[in-house]
Amino acid sequence: MRTELREAAVVTVAVAVTGVLLGLLWWWLAPRVPLVGDVVDGSWVVYLKDTEGEQAVGVDGTFTLLALAFGAVGALGVFLVRRRGGVPLVIALALGGLLGSLLAWRLGVWLGPAQDVIAHAEDVGKGKTFSAPLELDAKGALLVWSIAGLVVHLGLTALFGPRDPDPYEQQHQPKDGFGAPQA
Repeated sequence: MRTELREAAVVTVAVAVTGVLLGLLWWWLAPRVPLVGDVVDGSWVVYLKDTEGEQAVGVDGTFTLLALAFGAVGALGVFLVRRRGGVPLVIALALGGLLGSLLAWRLGVWLGPAQDVIAHAEDVGKGKTFSAPLELDAKGALLVWSIAGLVVHLGLTALFGPRDPDPYEQQHQPKDGFGAPQA
């Protein structure tokens, strides 16, 4: 059990640290949401440049798809190294995926455009286009990495993992005339 807990701790940390790569990829690949600043009644207001644009949904979708891929690849890597399941390992995949998603989300927001939209609009100028801050509106996307990792690991373990011996196999073997199993 001690070995399993040690392996689980390593998996948790390794998967969580991979969140840095997810955050960098999300920041790099996510579409930019264009905004425009204007002065109305003496104060700055900010509008979407394209009110029917799908960039905001694309930001969430990019994070979700990347997290799905990270979960699947991480589970495959853990399975190839370990070749079997176990409760500590599964908990480590789930916890590491959640921590990695949180790290990626905060890193992407930190690297993305400025969070103070009004100040950014003032800096850029009236009527000029600038990018909105990188936001994750669909907070459920933070669970995608963990769920994908668990599903892929479960599937790999079910298909290719070691089998438990069948306890009923010996009871149903044919017997010879003296009650001994036949060879």
